[in-house]
Amino acid sequence: MSYHTKSALTSIKRFPFQALAAIFLLTVTFLVVTILSVVTYSSSKVIAYFETRPQVIVFLKDSVTTETISALQHKLQNDVRIKEVKYVSKEEALSIYKDATVDNPLLGELVNPSIFPASLEFSLSDLSRAQGVIDEVKTEAIVDSVGFTASLGGEKSLGDVVERLRKITLYLKLGGGFFALLLVGTSFLVLVVTLGMRIASRKEEVEILNLIGAKKSFIKKPIVIESIIYVVFGVTLGWLITLIAILYVAPSAINYFGEISILPRDPLMFFSLFGIILLGEVVTGILLATLGSNLALSRAGRKK
Repeated sequence: MSYHTKSALTSIKRFPFQALAAIFLLTVTFLVVTILSVVTYSSSKVIAYFETRPQVIVFLKDSVTTETISALQHKLQNDVRIKEVKYVSKEEALSIYKDATVDNPLLGELVNPSIFPASLEFSLSDLSRAQGVIDEVKTEAIVDSVGFTASLGGEKSLGDVVERLRKITLYLKLGGGFFALLLVGTSFLVLVVTLGMRIASRKEEVEILNLIGAKKSFIKKPIVIESIIYVVFGVTLGWLITLIAILYVAPSAINYFGEISILPRDPLMFFSLFGIILLGEVVTGILLATLGSNLALSRAGRKK
C-alpha cells in the first residue's frame, strides 16, 4: 500500500463519523440517481410500446382481387413508416369475431363470413406519422375505410395518450433530475467541508512537507484518494441497494406490465444495463471527488 493511500485511510480512521456522514449522503445521492436512471429506461420502453401498439385496419372492398391485395400489401411492407403488415381474410375475420364472442355463442351463429370485409392490418414505427399514412392509404382504389384496433382510452387522436405519457415522463425526469442535482450539490458541499477539515487537521504535516520541498501533487494525492474512497463507497452502496430492490420487485413488475418490457428479460441484458449505469456513476463520482478535493485545497491555500 502506498504512502498516499495509507495517509488517506489514517485520516478516515481519525474522523470516522465525518467519513460516515459523507458516505451516507453520497449513498443516498447515487441511490436516487440509479432509481432515476431505471425509471427513465422503463418509461422510454412504455412510450415505445404504446407508440407501436395501435393497429391500423384497412378494410377492403368486396370487389378486390388477390392481385390488387398483394400489390397494396407489398407497397405497405416497403414503406419504412409501416411494420408488421398482415392480411386478414373474411374467414379469419369471422374466426376473430367468434373468439371475441365465445361467451355468447348465439352471436357467432347469426353471422357468416360474407358480412366481414377482408382487411390489411399494420402498426406504425412512429405514431406521429399515423395521420399521413392513413390519408395516403385512403386514396387507394381498393380501400373502403380505415379504422383502428384500439382508441387508447377514447381519445380523438391516437397521439393524445402517447403525448400525455411523454409529458408525464418529461415531468418525472425534470423533477427527479432536479432532486438528484440538489442531492449532488449537497453531497459536493459536504465533501468539500469534510476534506477542508481534513486539510486543517494535517496543517503541521503539510507545513513540514512544504519545508522539505515536497511537490504540491504529493501533498494533494492523499486528499484526492480520500475523496475518491468516499465516492466509491457511496456509488457502490447506492447502486447495490437499488439493484437488490429492483431484483426483488422485477418479477412482479414484469408480470404486471405483461408485453411491455419495462426491464430487460434477458439476465445478460439486465446486468449490462445496470453495469452501464454503474460505470456512468463511477465516472461522475470520480469527477465530483476531483473537483471537491481541488476546491478544498484551493480554499485552504487562500486561508493560509
